[in-house]
Amino acid sequence: MQKKICELFAGVGGFRLGLERLRSGWETVWFSQWEPGAKKQWAHECYVSHFGDLPDMNGEYHTGEDIGTVDKADIPDHNLLVGGFPCQDYSVAGLRADSKGIEGKKGVLWWQIIEVLSAKKTPFCLFENVDRLLKSPGKQRGRDFGIMLSCLDSLDYSAEWRVVNAAVYGAAQRRKRVFIFAYRNGTDYARKIENIPAESIISRQGFMARSFPVKEIHGLASTAVPMDLYEISESFLYDFKSAGYMHCGVVYTANVTELGTQAIPLGDILEKHADPKYTVSGERLEKWKYLKGAKKIPRISAGGHEYFYSEGPIAFPDPWDQPGRTILTSEGTMNRSSHVVQDPGFGVLRTLTPVEAERLQGFDDNWTNTGMPERMRFFCMGNALVVPMITMMGRTLDDIFAKEP
Repeated sequence: MQKKICELFAGVGGFRLGLERLRSGWETVWFSQWEPGAKKQWAHECYVSHFGDLPDMNGEYHTGEDIGTVDKADIPDHNLLVGGFPCQDYSVAGLRADSKGIEGKKGVLWWQIIEVLSAKKTPFCLFENVDRLLKSPGKQRGRDFGIMLSCLDSLDYSAEWRVVNAAVYGAAQRRKRVFIFAYRNGTDYARKIENIPAESIISRQGFMARSFPVKEIHGLASTAVPMDLYEISESFLYDFKSAGYMHCGVVYTANVTELGTQAIPLGDILEKHADPKYTVSGERLEKWKYLKGAKKIPRISAGGHEYFYSEGPIAFPDPWDQPGRTILTSEGTMNRSSHVVQDPGFGVLRTLTPVEAERLQGFDDNWTNTGMPERMRFFCMGNALVVPMITMMGRTLDDIFAKEP
């Protein structure tokens, strides 16, 4: 099978970079990257600066436009559909009470994926999202993921998923993300795996277990996902675990103990003698200490009830001997979630540099140094995925594609 990729919600090209690093023949034939409401499409410009633009089947260029306006039949034929579809509606970085899940303005982009699969009948798919997707929305946990699995099942796909902590598998960042691997039931891969017990698929023989080995699984359970999307929307509720497998509408799910390798400590990716503009001192230092410290703040709810808002301390500065914390789009700003480190050369406390943010995500140095403002460089990295995780899954894809006619 030819290794032709279509990359949706491409960002600055993490999926493409991760697969191309294998040098095993992966070719991207089309991509889409468009940030709603943005006057300047910085991520699209960054992607094109590295890889160039790509025409559709009519020879027209629409990669930097709203995917909802693109005729999916005009997308070039491909055998692997990939994408880190927008996750703001599910993210723990937002207020859970405000989470609208798949009904949110960016959650609806899932339906663009379904339109592509309906039009192109793509044999294999690989998607990425925040791990909270499995529990979304807060008031009806599991509904959104149930809808996604039901959609895939209705289009004759089976699927695996896995929550992966990048640091466990050799990255420099403790970033948990869910990866979803879907494949049409008519592929050779589907025929070979359909008779393997679900427990073995999750623990040893499936795509995810081959890409990210596990030590053991816990609490294997199963359920049926309704075909009626209205029924799921109204009443479906399920506790999806960190790993799972879906075939013919039946879901098997379990938690796993990951069996990884040595993580890269934060100290290994820090630049020496960073620009003094990143230094934290004086009044800013005191503000940082407050932001990172423990708090117990009295507040009054909308109903007039008084309560205490509490949060524990965050290590300050971030230790060199552990992998970094999860990068958010707010990295680099004066924010509790931003990293503060001791500069290896000057010894002063400072925030991260854009290059360090790129290293935490596994990109090449200065990948986003393409003319975009520094603030956007951090924003793009906060939205990106950990590139080496894609390369690890790419090795498994290489094997699967080699055995497809």
